[in-house]
Parts: sequence; C-alpha cells; structure tokens
Amino acid sequence: MKDFSKHKFGTKAIHAGADPDPVTGAIMTPIYQTSTYVQEYPGKHKGFAYARGKNPTREALQKNIAALENGKYCLCFSSGMGSMDAVIKLLRNGDEVITGDDLYGGSYRMFTKVFANYGIKFNFVNMGDPANIEKAVNSNTKLIWVETPTNPTMQIIDLEACGKIAKKNNILFAVDNTFASPYLQNPLEHGADIVMHSVTKYLGGHSDVVMGALF
Repeated sequence: MKDFSKHKFGTKAIHAGADPDPVTGAIMTPIYQTSTYVQEYPGKHKGFAYARGKNPTREALQKNIAALENGKYCLCFSSGMGSMDAVIKLLRNGDEVITGDDLYGGSYRMFTKVFANYGIKFNFVNMGDPANIEKAVNSNTKLIWVETPTNPTMQIIDLEACGKIAKKNNILFAVDNTFASPYLQNPLEHGADIVMHSVTKYLGGHSDVVMGALF
C-alpha cells in the first residue's frame, strides 16, 4: 500500500487504494462479482482464494479508508454493529469493559442483551471525567470502549487521557469514531488500539450503504 500519511485528506479520499485495474487500465476499481479465484495449485494464487475472505473491490475500499484514519490496516463489515461484534469477541467470560453511560442505543443493547449473557461485564461510567474511568479499572478490565462525540447527545471524551489510562494498565482501547469521522478526529493518534466506524453514517452519507469498519 502506498504511503499517503503526508497527503491532505482530499488526496487520500480520492486516490488511496485506487490503483488502475491491471488488466484493462480502468482508473475506477471494478466490482469483482466472483465467489472463487483460479489457483495454480491449492494455496498458490494471486492473493485471492475465496471472496468471503478477500475480494479486490473490498481490499481497495479498505486501503482507502485506512488511509483516512492514518492507519495501516482496515477490515470492512456488513454493518457497524458487525464490526463492534468482532471487537467484543476478543474478550472471554469474566472479562470486564469500561464504557460510557451515554452510548448509541444499538451498542448499549448489544452489550447488555447479548454479550452480558456470555459472562462479560460492562461498567457504564460518565467518561466526561477521566477519573471515573480510572476508578473503574480492576484486574478483570480488558477493554475501554469510548464513543466520542456520543450519539445522539454529542458528549465529548478526552481520548488522550483515556489512552494514557489504557496504556498504564495494559488495557485494550477502542474508539467509536463514527460521529467525528476521520476528517475531524483520528483516535489512533491519541493512543487508540482499535478505531470503529459505522460507515453507514458520515462516511457513507447515511443513504444507500450499510457498512462497518475497524482500523
């Protein structure tokens, strides 16, 4: 992947991940509608084996939005909730999560109605004061999940302070950056280990696309 870290946002949005098609020279990435790819022999292929795992069109998209967040890698999902689901599945029974007391409703329901049933404990605190996060940390805390600005009340959380707390306690730090978008905020630069987007909303225009992404 070309390094776009020193380029302006507009250049990243247009050019990152958009290499000309090697077969035809088409400047726009084709939509590859195939489930399987030819292999010289099992395991020997051109980087693509089965579309569920990797697809050239999706790979171009992932490179593009990874550049917007100044990240090296991105994984796209069928929805923002799907991307969140993947993050929480990094945890195990008995693990604890510190998160905000003002969350997107879908996030709150996933935490309390789904993953709480598998022995993961969610501690909801007022993250406007980093001291509240510090107080909630214990030996079982494995993840700090921050949403800022929050949906829909637009509360602002100090990402740098959260990052310092997470690093000091060796805790994974994830940020839902949906509302700010990469244009206004890049959590990786403030200590985040994982950044999540409901691409459906600001990145996708909240019109004809449902998608999620992790960086």
